[in-house]
Amino acid sequence: MSTPPGTTPTIYEWMGGAEALNRLTDVFYAHVLKDEILTPVFAGMDPEHARHVAVWLAEVFGGPKQYTAAHGGHQHMATKHLGRGITERQRRRWVDLLTDAADEVGLPTDPEFRAVFAYYVEWGTRMALIYSGPNPPPVDAAEIPVWSWGQTPPWIPKD
Repeated sequence: MSTPPGTTPTIYEWMGGAEALNRLTDVFYAHVLKDEILTPVFAGMDPEHARHVAVWLAEVFGGPKQYTAAHGGHQHMATKHLGRGITERQRRRWVDLLTDAADEVGLPTDPEFRAVFAYYVEWGTRMALIYSGPNPPPVDAAEIPVWSWGQTPPWIPKD
């Protein structure tokens, strides 16, 4: 995907598209499977898991909507976390390893990109924590939220 001249690239385009996300998730999950804190969470991981996460992240950052088309969208992702009992320590380790993997594979280091990237990673892992806990919210068929430059999905107050 290339950006027409005079337009702002999506986060997906800025980070290098599918190739960059595949590198990121390959390196990240190689580290995860050796990590004593995260190995229990990912024991028995589907061999395609890293690719599925790359496709999810692509959609989150403004790329093709392939996760929705091929994997069931937000509802599918949320259900994958139900009952997993993820701990805050595991969540934080996931964030740290993903950030380290972003550096390792050479994702952009400009503050604007890294701020959007970090914001999504924090939000996404905190949602995973909520869905994996004892009283998860209802899993609905909401659209996958999309992060962009200076714009994140809207805050929706709880009733």
